[in-house]
Formats: sequence, C-alpha cells, structure tokens
Amino acid sequence: MPLLNVGDTAPAFSVQNQDGEIVTLDQYRGKSVVLWWYPKADTPG
Repeated sequence: MPLLNVGDTAPAFSVQNQDGEIVTLDQYRGKSVVLWWYPKADTPG
C-alpha cells in the first residue's frame, strides 16, 4: 500500500482501541479523526 499524503482520503480500516473494542473508520465519517500509535519496534525496552 502506498503512503498517504496530506489531504488524501484514508482507506477503510478497522483497529482495536484502548478498551479492546473494534473501531472502524466508517464510524467517524464526516468527523475529524487523529490516529496515533506507538510501534513496538521503535520503543526502548
């Protein structure tokens, strides 16, 4: 999958949130969304 650029439409996806619930991008259609994660490979310890 190619990288996204500012202004690109995000592809449909689902992800597990901090409470263990599955969240889909479609649930937030029409709203601003920020997706943040911490890759384990880039964290110390």
